[in-house]
Amino acid sequence: MNRRTLLRLGGAALLGSLAGCSAGRRNGPQGVSMTDGFAYDPARITVPAGSTVRWVNDDDVRHSVTAYARGVPADASYFASGGFESERAARDDIGGGLIAAGDAYEHTFGTPGTYDYFCVPHEGSGMTGRVAVRADRRG
Repeated sequence: MNRRTLLRLGGAALLGSLAGCSAGRRNGPQGVSMTDGFAYDPARITVPAGSTVRWVNDDDVRHSVTAYARGVPADASYFASGGFESERAARDDIGGGLIAAGDAYEHTFGTPGTYDYFCVPHEGSGMTGRVAVRADRRG
């Protein structure tokens, strides 16, 4: 087992042990890791409305979190690392939305619905994800 795998497993165990501690907090950040297999882990997450999702780059390669324009509910705000206001803008400035190793990006989801997103440079490798936001705010 290499050091990176050991650290990931330790982090997963820590997150698992903290899950019960944060159950009373409605809008504590939910974590998604960007991994060296060109993937989001977990690739799909369900959260209550008002929750913040925090994507952490646990890879040595830079990644982005970029919403598909058609993958955001009609009445919801667009989101992308780099602060872009549209998918086209994010695709046109790939470097502007990249998250360096060890850095993170957060977005708060206020509108219920399904949000599909991807990593601009690794979309072709299947690096996509989904956040499902429930209407209830129960943790």
